[in-house]
Amino acid sequence: MKISVSSLNKFLLFKLPSAFICGVRVKQMDEEKCTVTVKHRWINQNPYKSMYWVVQGMAAELATGALVMLQIQKSGKKISMLVANNKSNFSKKATGRITFVCNDGLLAQQSIQEAIATGEGQAFWMKSIGTNEKGEKVSEMDFEWTVKMKME
Repeated sequence: MKISVSSLNKFLLFKLPSAFICGVRVKQMDEEKCTVTVKHRWINQNPYKSMYWVVQGMAAELATGALVMLQIQKSGKKISMLVANNKSNFSKKATGRITFVCNDGLLAQQSIQEAIATGEGQAFWMKSIGTNEKGEKVSEMDFEWTVKMKME
């Protein structure tokens, strides 16, 4: 699969249907940045009438993971990827359309190049910040990704 906005949204439908049903969608992506949105709706709300934290986590993780996938594809190598840890902070109720942005594509690229050069697994943290329609930060999530060359 060639990594693009449309192919990632199709990937959600077939491989991560819970994210697709909840409304998680990739909106923009290049080598450095990925933007993912999700709208607060009945299907993804908590009892307090805001977006359930897990839905925010799906969108935030996708914003980071899509960049890792793109950089792996660009490398032309067989590389596995996995989330090892995550940290989250919530600062405001998530209502309306929430936009998650990750600007750490070059960090993923450097870590993948290091994994290729050394043959050793690499771990690195990527940040995704969620803002509401007013531009107010509602959550900040960090994901520790690990990448490792696959044995052929």
